Amino acid sequence: MISNDLLAILVCPSCKKKVEPKDAAAGDNAQMWLVCTGCGLRFPVRDDIPIMLVEEAASAKA
Repeated sequence: MISNDLLAILVCPSCKKKVEPKDAAAGDNAQMWLVCTGCGLRFPVRDDIPIMLVEEAASAKA
């Protein structure tokens, strides 16, 4: 689980907006996602580590 202190400082590396935690769906290659409130990119969290790289991000879910 990601601490609230860490969530408070994390921003999207693409557009610099806040990110919000979302549960991962079955079959996703992540424990959970951090979803950008601006551009909608989804950043995976694996082994409780947020992977905040644009290259690792998934596009916004429709």
